[in-house]
Amino acid sequence: MIPSSGDDPMTSPPRRVRRRGIEIDREVAGAAAMPDDLDAEVLHPHAVPDPQRRRRAGLVFVAAAALIAAGIALGELPVLMWLAVGLLLAIAAYFRVAGWHLVVWEGRALEVANRAIGFPVGHASATLGFIGWRSRPIWNVLVFSADDPPSRRGLVRVDGIDGTVVETYDEEIPPGPW
Repeated sequence: MIPSSGDDPMTSPPRRVRRRGIEIDREVAGAAAMPDDLDAEVLHPHAVPDPQRRRRAGLVFVAAAALIAAGIALGELPVLMWLAVGLLLAIAAYFRVAGWHLVVWEGRALEVANRAIGFPVGHASATLGFIGWRSRPIWNVLVFSADDPPSRRGLVRVDGIDGTVVETYDEEIPPGPW
C-alpha cells in the first residue's frame, strides 16, 4: 500500500482495498469444461480420495507388464525388456502394499484430536499425510484454543487406519502486535 500525502503509515490504520476473486465467464468456463469442484458457486464439502485407489492403479502396471511379456514371447520385443516387466511388477506390488483403505475420515480425526489435546478446541483443520515406506495415512490436525484470540495451538497426528493418536504437540501462542 502506498500512503497518500498526509497519511502516516506508522500511525494510521491500513486502508482496506476490496478485491474480487478470480472470475471466469460462464461461457468460457463451459467451453473449457470447468470441473464443478473449481466452480466457486457450487458449494459442497471436499472429500479426500481413499488411498486404496492405488491398488487399482497397480493393476494398470500389471497389464502393461503383461503386454510387454506378450511382445517378448511373440518375438516383437527384445529379451532385455524383461527388465521393464520386472520393474512394472515391482511398482504394482508396491502399489498393492501401499493401498491402505482409509477407515478414519476427517470428521472422526477432528473428534479424536479434540479429545486428545489438553484444552477446549475452537478452530481446527485437518490434512491427510502419509508416513513410512508403505505410506500409512496419518491425519495432521491443527487445533487452536476456543478463547478469543486463541492462547494455545497444537498439532495432533491421528492414524487414518485405526484412529489412534500417533503424537500430540501443543504450545502457548506468543503474544503479538495484532
